[in-house]
Amino acid sequence: MILSFHPCFVGDENRLCAGRQPDQSDRELISMADAVILPQGPPRRLYEIARENCRHVFPNYDARFRYPGKIGQIRLFRKIGATHPETLVYKNIGEYPAHGEKLRLPPGFTYPCMFKFDWGGEGDNIIFIRTREDLAVALKTAEKYEKTGQKGFLVQSYIPSAGRCLRVVAINQKMISYWKIQKKLDRVCAGVTKGAMIDPNSDPDSQHIGVEAVKTFCRRTGINLAGFDLLFPENKSGRQPLFLEINYFFGRKGLGGSERFYQQLVYEILNWIDQNGLPRPNCQLIENHEQI
Repeated sequence: MILSFHPCFVGDENRLCAGRQPDQSDRELISMADAVILPQGPPRRLYEIARENCRHVFPNYDARFRYPGKIGQIRLFRKIGATHPETLVYKNIGEYPAHGEKLRLPPGFTYPCMFKFDWGGEGDNIIFIRTREDLAVALKTAEKYEKTGQKGFLVQSYIPSAGRCLRVVAINQKMISYWKIQKKLDRVCAGVTKGAMIDPNSDPDSQHIGVEAVKTFCRRTGINLAGFDLLFPENKSGRQPLFLEINYFFGRKGLGGSERFYQQLVYEILNWIDQNGLPRPNCQLIENHEQI
């Protein structure tokens, strides 16, 4: 029996857990299921119950919950040995060694650099630090956030990349890549919501290298539903990309829109079910699913 909590995937049994915590009846159904299909944003407790009571759970969010936020992702990059921009992490403003009258960047860092808060994705909560005054504003903002209970930030080297960032979306074993290219000179975040353009075709060799790097990363971490942002430094020898961040929620414009994304997702969930030797839900007609 395939149990689905995803509103766009129909299983043998179907439930929604949006806006509520899982209850005993959810646990009982999960324990009887051959596989559990979860949405992209399940409550942490639902994911934990699914992993504790069912052998097969899609998507695999072990890394997401074990290494939360941007700080957690840096820890994961370091553990896996994934190349990434030089980064220092701070759990709170008190850990930052030089603020107030002695304000300065951490040793080894120069202007410009990036200041990123622990939460947010797709280019949100990022400050481009060009001057000492920018750094002061960023630290003051961190202090204000801490008063509301939101803590944690990182300082990261700025990597010139000709205004482009490679997005690689992993959906089970399917990889979709495209460039996000920022043409606005006053912006450094190559996010579509920040004005970047989508280019799926240029520099296919680098795209292939980026896809292979993400495949290796996913094999080592178990991640099978996420959007990875990679940078290729300009004017540098070698073609090794730098891992920038993992987006477990990601835009769908570069994937052809939400409808196209959900078609791909359903198809890959069925492939995942087959790969694990499990029976497909009775309602899913195999002959009607063509290669996407």
